[in-house]
Amino acid sequence: MASSNIAIVTGGSRGIGREAVLCLARRGVDTIFTYKSNREEAAKVVALVEQAGARAIALPLDTGDSGAFAAFAEEVRKSLATLGAQRFDYLVNNAGISSSANLESITEAEMDALYDVHFKGVLFLTQKLLPLINDGGRIVNISSGLARFAMPNRIGYGSIKAAVEALTRYMAVELAPRRIAVNVVAPGAIATDFSGGIVRDNPQVNKAVADNTALGRVGLPQDVGPVIAGLLSDEFGWVNAQRIEVAGGIHI
Repeated sequence: MASSNIAIVTGGSRGIGREAVLCLARRGVDTIFTYKSNREEAAKVVALVEQAGARAIALPLDTGDSGAFAAFAEEVRKSLATLGAQRFDYLVNNAGISSSANLESITEAEMDALYDVHFKGVLFLTQKLLPLINDGGRIVNISSGLARFAMPNRIGYGSIKAAVEALTRYMAVELAPRRIAVNVVAPGAIATDFSGGIVRDNPQVNKAVADNTALGRVGLPQDVGPVIAGLLSDEFGWVNAQRIEVAGGIHI
């Protein structure tokens, strides 16, 4: 028997995506989530979801490879059938890669990789999944505080995330006839293994972030996951085409 709602979350085996999957599970939402290569970590998330009383299916996907999206959509169809459903309700475009290049050092290949994952991946994966998402569903894209403020060595990442924010507004306009709301969550610096774990593991970086954040610490995945899950809920049904920064007041 299907649950009342089903979500798809990309990059759900670690960090912010993992926390979003677990928060959704605690709300009774079943999830199909993707992982790139670490099947063991994905299996752990599935087990945690089941402990929370929900169901999860982990599917491998490289979101930088748009040529794989048609086959992935078919795997989603099969997974939905396993969950007793034909369509899903929520999509979280979370999967991402980092970049620490500056204007002088960034290469065309590095910029292409950022574009393929963060922009092209979000656009074309959403496109392929549109026939499977329920009318009245909700989409959350993930941006970054770096789309609002600029810092050294983030020129590629910050710029492409700003493009994701523009894409979100266009998606909201085009999906309005289907009553699908589209919002973007912009985390600040979060203590995960993202970008080599620099925020979590480097004391100097950690302190610098905390010193520039009004609430006086770096962010945690547990600060962001509930916001994503909340934006997908009926309580936020009238919020559309909005950018929600979840950063504790960094660089106000």
